[in-house]
Amino acid sequence: MRKLMLCLSILIIHTSFGQNTFQAILKDKATEEPLIGATAKLIGTSLGAVTNLEGVLTIDKIPDGKQLIVFSYVGYDELTDTLHFPLTSEKPYLVHLESNEELETVQVRATRSSRTIEDIPTRTEVIGGEELGEKSIMNSTNIAMILRESTGIMVQQTSANSGNQSLRIQGLDGRYTQLLKDGFPIYSGFSGGLSVMQVPPLDLQQVEVVKGSASTLYGGGAIAGLINLVTKQPEEDSPELSFMLNQTSAIGSTANLFWGQRFGKVGFTAYASGHNQIPYDPNNDGFSDIPKVQSLSINPKIFWYPSDNTTFWVGLNGAFEDRLGGDIEVIKGNQDSTHTFSEQNLSKRLSSQLHFEHKFENEWLLTGRNSINYFNRNISIPAYTFQGEQIASFSEVSFSKENEKTDWIIGTNFFTDSFKENQQSSGVSLRDYSFQTIGLFAQNNWDINEKFILESGFRTDYNSEFGFFPLPRISLLIKPHRKFSSRIGGGLGYKLPTIFNEESEILSFQGVNPIAMNSINPEKSIGANFDVNYKSLIGKKLTFSVNQMFFYTQLNNGLLLESDLIGNSYSFANADGPIQSMGFETNMKFTLFDFKLFLQYTYTDVALKYNNINNQKPLTPKHNAGAILMYEVEEKWRIGYEVYYIGEQFRSDYSQTRDYWMMGLMIGREFKHISLFINFENFTDARQSRYQTMVTPPTSNPTFSEIWAPTDGFVFNGGIVIKLFAEEEEGDEDE
Repeated sequence: MRKLMLCLSILIIHTSFGQNTFQAILKDKATEEPLIGATAKLIGTSLGAVTNLEGVLTIDKIPDGKQLIVFSYVGYDELTDTLHFPLTSEKPYLVHLESNEELETVQVRATRSSRTIEDIPTRTEVIGGEELGEKSIMNSTNIAMILRESTGIMVQQTSANSGNQSLRIQGLDGRYTQLLKDGFPIYSGFSGGLSVMQVPPLDLQQVEVVKGSASTLYGGGAIAGLINLVTKQPEEDSPELSFMLNQTSAIGSTANLFWGQRFGKVGFTAYASGHNQIPYDPNNDGFSDIPKVQSLSINPKIFWYPSDNTTFWVGLNGAFEDRLGGDIEVIKGNQDSTHTFSEQNLSKRLSSQLHFEHKFENEWLLTGRNSINYFNRNISIPAYTFQGEQIASFSEVSFSKENEKTDWIIGTNFFTDSFKENQQSSGVSLRDYSFQTIGLFAQNNWDINEKFILESGFRTDYNSEFGFFPLPRISLLIKPHRKFSSRIGGGLGYKLPTIFNEESEILSFQGVNPIAMNSINPEKSIGANFDVNYKSLIGKKLTFSVNQMFFYTQLNNGLLLESDLIGNSYSFANADGPIQSMGFETNMKFTLFDFKLFLQYTYTDVALKYNNINNQKPLTPKHNAGAILMYEVEEKWRIGYEVYYIGEQFRSDYSQTRDYWMMGLMIGREFKHISLFINFENFTDARQSRYQTMVTPPTSNPTFSEIWAPTDGFVFNGGIVIKLFAEEEEGDEDE
């Protein structure tokens, strides 16, 4: 017995001396910032730990001998180290992880700065490649899904017959949001119609959203904000060939192809997307809730890099589409005296982009850009046709320089916008117009010290019809602590008057009189944003971040579409009082191992204070909330569940709608070169036709209800993504 006790004592002593405590500090390789919530795990054991607010972790009871430890953090490359215990040093082990997220390193193009997003005073939201991939799975046809599920952005459907949808940021109509592609303003005026529905997402590298006035660099049209769609560029070390096939339960089929590659000083990208949609009528009322669509989009680009300091590229965009909605029998070709109504939209969109930049020895960067855009659209309904074409151009020359404490960008740009109606519509005059606008701008970023960065800008535009518009803007970034930051900023904006807005779009422009240029004033705005960011650790393993943003915009000289006493003719007039949009957005993110939880809420109060009224803006819910739970195992599984709440709204007659919920489930499985996915969108079947009648007879001359909820209901889709990478294939051959 004594011998047994002695052996046990020796074993306990040996085990206690054979256990080690390991302490490490994990930091970002580029910034030296501590990584909160990073993990370390011993391979082959259950031992592991998570870093605290200082980036420090501790693992106890590590056995003697060689151990493999894996260090990991979301958005960073994993690092595996081999350590021999006991260690020779008692100091904490320093680990540097390298970021692999484009969000942290890629230039935010909308602000024309190479700063990371954390060091830009202008509040900018970036939807990166990973999230774009998720949204592309949900809807590979257009960017509506990408934008709809972003906090503070509402995609408002304006017509079930055309399927058209309009962007609203902070409750303001779509015409107050500037939509850019690679920094080129190619969707505005007449060409803004159907724009959201005609931009497929597969060739996008990231989407940048600036909410509130963003006038300095892009002119006054961005009253509510701007959205910049950044396309992929060829990479010498990582060529990409991707192919996606997608099929929906609503009988819609989409194919996307992207190919990008660089060969030394020359590179190219090529993108093509085709979509075919059968008319879809989920409520069986005889009218399409998704129109028949046949579309083709192509976007080739050629890049030239004559030196390390010079880049030149030229691109072409083409989108051709035929949309036919309305009476299902008419769409099928079974037209008779009862079934006569349909709405057809034929559109052709062509544009060119040219970009040149050269960096001089004194570090000044010269940038020159030009785009020319052509858009033609033909709307046909019984006894009425609207057809017109728009030719617009954008040219810019700018100089920029980044110093240790200050960044400068100065330049000039020139916009032209000419619309010509090809056929006179019944009862109104031709609605042609031609605008030319020249702008001078300057913007400065000043690092006052480590805690304050100031961005200030001034722009002045001169328009051929309406004269001068001075546009100052200012933003301040405050970083008192590495866990906390805040931004505050504001500026002025303006919008030139045209007939192309949501109200006249709903009417298919029928009976809408031309703008009376002598009596109509441009719309003008003043706006401000304020937000705070905080990130921390809850317990030892759960990371947490929150962003709270407040916004206010006042719009003066609002453009209103008013009907005459008979009701078959409409004219635009300036409101005699302001439109005020105010509210706040809340975004929270929780991360625990392979799980991420996103919570969002938006309160939007848009008051119409004109014509002796003080009403809420129609079709603008005050309350929007959402939650997304994601489970991701890198290069293997991606599973997401989402739920959204949309609050009550007012119709145009100020009757009130009900609120509703939507839920979705997405499952994706990645293999080496193939990904499979299935998505159940709105599986609770929230659909406006379940709450009210959508079409009022007679069938030959129907009246359609205002759209305030989804019209298509539950739709699921599935498909396959094939990705081929040249460097991987070469590596396999070497092996």
